[in-house]
Amino acid sequence: MELLKGAPVSAAIREWAAEEIKQLQGSVPKLAIIRVGEKPDDMSYERSAVKKMEAFGLRVQTFVFPKDISDEEFKEAFQKINKDPAVTGILLLRPLPEQIKEKEIEAMIDPGKDLDGISPVNIAKVFSGDPSGFAPCTAEAVIEILKANNISIEGKRAAVIGRSMVIGKPLSMLLLKENATVTICHTRTKELPEICRQAEILVAAAGKAGMVEESWVSDGAVVIDVGINVDENGKLCGHGEPEPSPYTSAGRRRSRNHCSTGKASDSGSPKQCFTVKTGQNEVNQKLPLAKMKKVSII
Repeated sequence: MELLKGAPVSAAIREWAAEEIKQLQGSVPKLAIIRVGEKPDDMSYERSAVKKMEAFGLRVQTFVFPKDISDEEFKEAFQKINKDPAVTGILLLRPLPEQIKEKEIEAMIDPGKDLDGISPVNIAKVFSGDPSGFAPCTAEAVIEILKANNISIEGKRAAVIGRSMVIGKPLSMLLLKENATVTICHTRTKELPEICRQAEILVAAAGKAGMVEESWVSDGAVVIDVGINVDENGKLCGHGEPEPSPYTSAGRRRSRNHCSTGKASDSGSPKQCFTVKTGQNEVNQKLPLAKMKKVSII
């Protein structure tokens, strides 16, 4: 088994971004982070985003609103930020409280400032193959890690388990753009194990822990698990069929998934062990990946 490592890919992107920023003329880009309420996972993600932006020398400003803000008040405030010419990017932390009509906010956001690819304009561009559209970050991360590891996508049979607008659907369009033959699956797909066995590239993104079993994966398949789930013991796990994991929920955000890194074991045992680095935490995780050629935890 070979483990696809996210850290080198992430480092290369950071290096490229740093060089691009050096070439900028005029004002420095500014990110607006918009948060409603005091949810710990939102606040953790916000701190991480601020730290990364400042590391690049970019400007960032957070806008925090009370959890009980009305839909009308939030829309008025959001539009002011949205129309501010000094703001070049917007990161809206979701989900929003139920009294706020989230779909209407998504329709309001300036497509050119839409970091998460939630604008209907960007979604339409992704689905039409227009490269100027911003795709959701996790969907793009899957493509990037495949390309960085020189894994050919063209002509491959790809199965994506998951149909959300966050990962499943946009990722399927990105794979199709790379000339893969894509099957979109979900938790109600009939004969799902057989479809997965036929896939040369298998992406698990259905939001269901332990869904993909070892027997579902064909010999030599490329498997990418973008799942972040909390099991009945309150521990984090992916979509692959895991052994009990020492993951904790600290430092991770359910709706945003980033490439992790790992070291594959050289043992030929059916349950191969590897080390996964997640944020500041390093843990050992056992997955039944003996038949898989490559695996990535994103």
